[in-house]
Amino acid sequence: MPEKIDTITLRRPDDWHVHLRDGPMLATVLPFTARQFARAIVMPNLVPPVTDVAAARAYRERIVAALPLSAAFTPLMTCYLTDATDPQKVARGFEEGVFAAVKLYPAHATTNSAYGVTDIARISSVLEHMAALGMPLLIHGETTDPEVDVFDREAVFIDRLLDPLRRRLPELRIVLEHITTEEAVAYVEANNANVAATITAHHLVINRNAIFVGGIRPHLYCLPIAKREKHRRALRRAATSGNPRFFLGTDSAPHPASAKETACGCAGIFTAPCALEIYAEVFEEEGALDRLEAFASLNGPQFYRLPPNDTWITLRREPCPVPERIGEGEAAVIPFRTGDVLRWRLID
Repeated sequence: MPEKIDTITLRRPDDWHVHLRDGPMLATVLPFTARQFARAIVMPNLVPPVTDVAAARAYRERIVAALPLSAAFTPLMTCYLTDATDPQKVARGFEEGVFAAVKLYPAHATTNSAYGVTDIARISSVLEHMAALGMPLLIHGETTDPEVDVFDREAVFIDRLLDPLRRRLPELRIVLEHITTEEAVAYVEANNANVAATITAHHLVINRNAIFVGGIRPHLYCLPIAKREKHRRALRRAATSGNPRFFLGTDSAPHPASAKETACGCAGIFTAPCALEIYAEVFEEEGALDRLEAFASLNGPQFYRLPPNDTWITLRREPCPVPERIGEGEAAVIPFRTGDVLRWRLID
């Protein structure tokens, strides 16, 4: 019988997909991401969205100003792609080190995506410039066709939109974000090194049944929505496989509790307080703790052509209670796995 592992030491991980919001919510949630991760790809879907270099610089300054004094954390900024995005300005932002990537939201696909892309043909020039620069395109991979079932939107997007794009621009470096289906796993596995994917902690833990256990569970509603159990199992296999084109991206997406617990609630799951602990549980359950460091700390930097971090973190096997609520008033958020006790704890 293998010896039980009680501590895990890893190069400090990065989060390659996170929502930090702005204002009071930024101040509430940022310390949790900064405690766990050295860097994070910050989503640009504010109101108004981060669509140019000046807005990205200003948002980065607000993030840095909101950091705890002891935090060693670098926000990596992204450009929100619209039908009118200027390719020259995107290129300038990338060359100046302001933009780490560009984010493609199909218009109306998710939270604050109303300004997103209505037709990929309209952004051809931007994508061609990005391909020449080696600049990553981060994709929320869901079709917005109202005739497509919500549980099929990712698979249909891959077939109708992503695959034709990749065939037209095979040199374009693409991250299919927060994948949720076995079709997405298979697509990444079948393609070359220019196609990668992030996988969230919550999609490794829940399937779509969890949203309806004992009634509607609004804090388990996210986009892309959790899918069937076969898809969850495919994601766990991919995350723990050792394939370098799958890496950690929490898609931690806080919303005030009042905006979740309402007649028409917001999509998003807040995992930042205990993300690494949840990933560690999953990897242990899959017998793959030896592959956690690659998934969390090495694969993402390799794809983004950045060095891995030179600091380390330790997880210890001891009870880690998940808070019932974080923040106060309109910034109060209910975290994923609220009230549960996790098996691993990040040691300060």
